[in-house]
Amino acid sequence: MYTTSSLFFHTLAQVGITHAFVNWGSDHPALLEDLQRQRADHGNTAVEIVTCPNEMAALSAAQAFTQVTNTPAAVIVHVDVGTQALAGAVHNASRGRVPILVFAGASPSTMEGELKGSRNEWIHWMQDVPDQPAIVRQYMRFTAQINAPENIPHLVRRALQIATSEPKGPVYLWARREVLEKEIDESLFNSTASLYKWPSIEPSALSPSAVNVIGDALAQAINPLIITSYIGRNPAAVGALEMLSRLMAIPVFVTCPSATNVSLSHPFFVGVSFLAPGTHTPLLSTADVILVIDAEVPWIPINKDSRGNSERPSDDARIFVIDSGDPLKESIGMEHVAGVAELVSRANAEVALFQLLNSGSTGSATGYYTRSRNIQAIHDAFIADMRNAEAVMSEPNVPYLPSRIFGALRTAVENKVPHPASTLYLNETISNYPLSWAHLHPDTPLGMLSSGGSSLGWALGAGIGAVLGGVNAGKGAGKVGYELVVSVVGDGTFLFGAPSSAFWMARRYETPFLTIVLNNGGWKSPKLSMLGIHPEGHGSKVTGNQLTVGFGPDMPDYVGIAVAATGGWAWGKRVAAGDSLWETMTEAVRIVVEERRCAIVECVLESI
Repeated sequence: MYTTSSLFFHTLAQVGITHAFVNWGSDHPALLEDLQRQRADHGNTAVEIVTCPNEMAALSAAQAFTQVTNTPAAVIVHVDVGTQALAGAVHNASRGRVPILVFAGASPSTMEGELKGSRNEWIHWMQDVPDQPAIVRQYMRFTAQINAPENIPHLVRRALQIATSEPKGPVYLWARREVLEKEIDESLFNSTASLYKWPSIEPSALSPSAVNVIGDALAQAINPLIITSYIGRNPAAVGALEMLSRLMAIPVFVTCPSATNVSLSHPFFVGVSFLAPGTHTPLLSTADVILVIDAEVPWIPINKDSRGNSERPSDDARIFVIDSGDPLKESIGMEHVAGVAELVSRANAEVALFQLLNSGSTGSATGYYTRSRNIQAIHDAFIADMRNAEAVMSEPNVPYLPSRIFGALRTAVENKVPHPASTLYLNETISNYPLSWAHLHPDTPLGMLSSGGSSLGWALGAGIGAVLGGVNAGKGAGKVGYELVVSVVGDGTFLFGAPSSAFWMARRYETPFLTIVLNNGGWKSPKLSMLGIHPEGHGSKVTGNQLTVGFGPDMPDYVGIAVAATGGWAWGKRVAAGDSLWETMTEAVRIVVEERRCAIVECVLESI
């Protein structure tokens, strides 16, 4: 016997979805029954089911799986409450432009047994809300109700067609319990539902006039500059970016990255910033031509450096904006860059860059040799400053500095896993973002990822999804998955990530990853936000605990949480001032790579 649920799973498999990250509820009897039918008939299920005790961990795992494989995953949650429990992961998937199919059941609409699946539990009244998809609609690229089995193949394919077209993002389907229980004819179940003739929109290109204008401007520029944030989501675009930068001696500066946008060794890579005042490149204010390509926030107009100089382009600078899906940032209430640009284009970064490379402008860059030497010197100084910071020894009884921790971690990883393609970093260090994106910066595309959003709690669930996705997509030097996945988080981020659920999932599905917890005693970012507005106010004179952003004096046992959630399978150690940092990092990496167990290292920083 086949039901709507049978057809749903069959359709997911036909369109290429291999994994569903699930949190079951009372709206899912038909789904659970059909999965067992599949096991009885075939020995396994059409889509691999990953049980997730927490919905945010589920969507975070699905997001990382999709980021790694470039193939959508599915998430299945429970009515309105499960939809709400997806929490900030919905924001992350939307801002990160990650195509994921989210499905939720809904309370039955019948109550006297008119249809199979009618209400028979008290919660069916509690969970029957007026507009369930409204909970997430503003974050979704598409929402739709499945009213009958016959349109499942169409709705799923339409949803994925939209999800995988720029600007990419999550989609949401839902169905009432009676619909999921409806029996269907075998002929409907066996109908073909491939994505052939349901394609994503083809990557768009620059107009011929835009190619000419941008190409000529870059060729004639005295001080050109390229700013990007997420061009690295497409590795082919990274190669094109580096080629254009080399051929025309254009420095590349990265703001608010969510992917590895340029190789660390690229001679014209001049730094990274999350736009705290005084951290932007000085090249911004002197640039006469600026290419903003796939960037979130390239600068903040109000910011000034320590000398009071504005960190924004000059009024005479020619600014060109290229974005693959949303150059005007239409989903953001207020945005400033497109309002000062000479030209704004919706174009795929890889396509646009190769158009510029083939335009004939790259061989005539003004001041190429002098500029290339100057930019190389900036790059070399950037690298030297980082390596010097990693070598700074702490005073006795003083906690390790983040730069030294990152240096020890990177060295331990490179010693054990020498091929860069075999390691993936998942970065959610928040107040330490600028340092971690610089010191851990891989020399390979897609070597480091973040959520692309600002809702904390992504990296732990992402560890599970990244390991599964790495195997599924044949990542790593051996094409069998990553040797090592490293999630680097703050102590606040660790707690946001539902660690007991995430580490239980890691044990259940044997997805070992290394977690580094940077413990500064609470939420440093809210304190920094306060100091940005009230630098000498009352709050500037007190500790984090007094300010109610601290977790002390009795801190959680972060290592103990992970070990307990895995029933003792995970290994962990706490590193405080004077403890053996290098030896601990080396052992943690070994545990994950050789023993295939989770490892967690808590690094105690100076308290907020």
